[in-house]
Amino acid sequence: MSRHRYRCQMRWGDMDAQGHVNNAVYLDYLQEARVDFLLTGPPALANMLTAGVLVVGHQVEYLAPVVFGVRPLTIELWVDSVGGSRFAVGYEVFDGELLAARARTAVVPFDLATDTLRRLTPEERAPLTAHLEPAPPLRPLPRMRWTGRDHSYPFAIRWSDLDSYGHVNNVKYYDYIQEARIALVVESLGWTEEDVWLVVRQDLDYLKPVDFRTEPFEIRTVVAAIGSRSFTLAAEIRDPASQAVFAAARTVLVAPGPLKPDQRAALESRRPSGALEAV
Repeated sequence: MSRHRYRCQMRWGDMDAQGHVNNAVYLDYLQEARVDFLLTGPPALANMLTAGVLVVGHQVEYLAPVVFGVRPLTIELWVDSVGGSRFAVGYEVFDGELLAARARTAVVPFDLATDTLRRLTPEERAPLTAHLEPAPPLRPLPRMRWTGRDHSYPFAIRWSDLDSYGHVNNVKYYDYIQEARIALVVESLGWTEEDVWLVVRQDLDYLKPVDFRTEPFEIRTVVAAIGSRSFTLAAEIRDPASQAVFAAARTVLVAPGPLKPDQRAALESRRPSGALEAV
């Protein structure tokens, strides 16, 4: 079965401080391709957007930076797997002939009328299965729990962050995690505009919908691993009052060169006081 192809135009506002497409913006591109796939397919798939469909997980591997241009990016999309009550979508993002990113999205159908998850119908399963193309999986980054030494970042939901279902759009979670990550790096490592820390991988699990409210949420971030020139962060979006966890992320960053002793010491100060545990 041929892949679904979507031509995605870049915007000047998609760029980061280094002049590349920001890592969080890729989620916007993937969402546009996924929505186009559903809307241009059989009525049963288009109706899923109206009835309700939730993203429950993302895996994104960043392979090459993309600089701004009037050319569109090409996103190839296929169905990676189909289960009884969920399916997974695979993507490859191309800048011309250059493979810039690979990604996976886990999706579940949702009944907005009853506010409950539901199973896929035969009418939905048939066109999804027609696009089935199992591909080599992205090795998952395990979700972590920890004790102590994490960095706290408060953030407020913007009204414009909400999707058509009235919840925070899945794309915005990557923005929140990014803001917390930059705050941690600035405070701990003394980041400057000359420093280039590349995000090469980012996974995120959506555990509960985030709704609009005026009280801030918080992101707790900890250093999960340190390599010679890379480090991994684990983060959770929480309610600061109840400590309920709404999402969990893992991010791998690569430094421009070997980590300096002072940088390594700063990162070590954010390693958890207790052992990290995979959830």
